[in-house]
Amino acid sequence: MTSAPARLGTRRSTMATTQSQMVADTITERTGVSIELVLITSFGDVTKAHLAQLGGTGVFVNALRDELLAGNIEFAVHSLKDLPTAPADGLTLAAVTERDDPRDALCARDGLKFADLPAGARVGTGSPRRVAQLAALRPDLDYVPIRGNAETRLGKVASGELDAVVLAYAGLTRVGRLDDVTDVFDPGQVLPAPGQGALAVECRAADIDGDLAYLTAVDHAETRAAVLAERTVLAELEAGCAAPVGAYARCADGQIVLHAAVVAVDGSQSIRRRGQASLADFPTAAAAAAHLGRSLAAEMIAQGADRIVADAAGR
Repeated sequence: MTSAPARLGTRRSTMATTQSQMVADTITERTGVSIELVLITSFGDVTKAHLAQLGGTGVFVNALRDELLAGNIEFAVHSLKDLPTAPADGLTLAAVTERDDPRDALCARDGLKFADLPAGARVGTGSPRRVAQLAALRPDLDYVPIRGNAETRLGKVASGELDAVVLAYAGLTRVGRLDDVTDVFDPGQVLPAPGQGALAVECRAADIDGDLAYLTAVDHAETRAAVLAERTVLAELEAGCAAPVGAYARCADGQIVLHAAVVAVDGSQSIRRRGQASLADFPTAAAAAAHLGRSLAAEMIAQGADRIVADAAGR
């Protein structure tokens, strides 16, 4: 007698189902466990409000978490950049997948690069983080808040409603739309969102050491440490995933190196810091990552980063 497939909860969008199927296929390949997708509608998928108005935190994940806690699914896959930094009671982060390209990408009409967009060009993005950093580079452009999946946003360029949109390169890769990319932003120009490019696998805490131990087969230790450093900065700043905070960390040569930025939404103020920690100085990579994130955030707060975050949130 064969056991029933494990139920993986995912949002309904093409991007969400594609990346969830990627995780499911990898788990099956590595463990032999059969998995079926369960499609769930989140509040973030149905509301017409912009992400900045909603505060960002949890709007794309709470419905999946409710289904997890109710026992209707065994685990869920989220874009890690959408996951709140505060832990959820009864749930645990079972795995963080190996990160894809974390950069932001421009998709513009006529193959234009960012530097070549004419003054006043309309650039669509739903992210205050992107608006803040882009406005610091090109204050002469018109940044337009938009919602919708990748196809909807790209359609606004094709129709002429917008001159360009900015999306995550990893997401465009997953939905097969790299041909639309006309420029890619180096992290030195535009720091990505904490966790961008990585996927989070979440399950009930009581199951991770038992029936769902196989989920650790898709955990990537270096990515987990890197995104922990990034998300620690976000948590220390008391900022949600819609805040104008960018962070990017990498583990290499026994070091974890972290870059972080807080930028006023109009691009007028910017606080950027870089730090690093030796993994050998800490008992675990997680301890090094958390320490680095806290240290860098403290330096930024001392320079007024918390005030920029509060102003952006209207606090």
